[in-house]
Amino acid sequence: MSFFRIALKNILRRKLRTALTLCGVGMGIAAFVALVGFSRAFENEWLKIYDSAGTEITVVQKTFLNTSVDESVGETLKTLPLVERVVPMVLNMMDITPDVNAIVYGFPADSYELDSLVITGGRRFRGTQPEIMLGEVMAETLHKKPGDTLEIQGTPFQVVGVFHGGSALETGGVLMPMAQLQKLADLGNKVTAFHIRLKPAPGLSPDERIRNARKVIEAALPNLKAVPASERAGNNQLVVLARSTAWGTSLIALFIGALGITNTMAMSVFERTKEIGVLRALGWKRHRIMKLILTEAAALGLVGGLCGLVLGWLALQILARIPQTAGIGFASIRLDQAAETLVIAIMIGVLAGFVPAWRGAQLSPVEALRYE
Repeated sequence: MSFFRIALKNILRRKLRTALTLCGVGMGIAAFVALVGFSRAFENEWLKIYDSAGTEITVVQKTFLNTSVDESVGETLKTLPLVERVVPMVLNMMDITPDVNAIVYGFPADSYELDSLVITGGRRFRGTQPEIMLGEVMAETLHKKPGDTLEIQGTPFQVVGVFHGGSALETGGVLMPMAQLQKLADLGNKVTAFHIRLKPAPGLSPDERIRNARKVIEAALPNLKAVPASERAGNNQLVVLARSTAWGTSLIALFIGALGITNTMAMSVFERTKEIGVLRALGWKRHRIMKLILTEAAALGLVGGLCGLVLGWLALQILARIPQTAGIGFASIRLDQAAETLVIAIMIGVLAGFVPAWRGAQLSPVEALRYE
């Protein structure tokens, strides 16, 4: 009987236990695929916001704890070379109704950020009046249309427009005059960040142009930092929170799956003590016994990973069809992500099976053959 046939026979010896182990690993991998995949999609949607508006640099506070910037900084930014447009903005997650919360964006009425939106009903807000624009998905969720009134945190706002944005985060969000959001969030004259569009710079590559602009901005405003939009998309507070939650939950699920493999392999070694003694008596070296058990554990990880990929794909399909997340979740898994997932699953199997494999390899042939 070949090495791999022995491994397969041992895996199938206890079919129910193997099936339960595969379920545990599969659920862990599915959580990893769905949650981490969704957090990556969430980050990608933030990048779409910047790309659709043409924002190349964001200016924010250097410290993580203080995330607001004085609005007057905008006047300094407007005077700097390479800077074409400067837009202050406020970002907040708010309760729109007792059952619905959403990302609320505050912009000046003349912000270039609004130019990329497609107004499908009504108009843009004007000045600093208590007016709001709803993304298509948010308007459908709230059953609101232009002309309706929506009360947010005790303040009545008139819905003046419905729009389609370049990102699902915009389409599922709310836009209002920046002054109104500053008032609601009690920010005074503080803003979340400044979005900057740069002037053309012939002879410079896009990366060189952004790098030069960052140096000039940070030299003029040493207490602030200029962050490329692509980098900002991955490190704003909402994305960091989503990523941390996804990885934390996934790691717990993967750890539970690993415990299942460890338990299965430990019980397998215990039940096969005499068999291992026979193999040792026939000349099998310790490293070969260890290799056999690790192969079985890796196989459990691989098959569990394949099951997890299918379950994770199904979870992403569901997220892609829920109205609130329809534009955010990836409905497919890229080949490199699938390969990464399977490598993780195999590594979990090998690591989880290491201790049982080491214990099995240490069995003395004589003692093992005496075992009843």
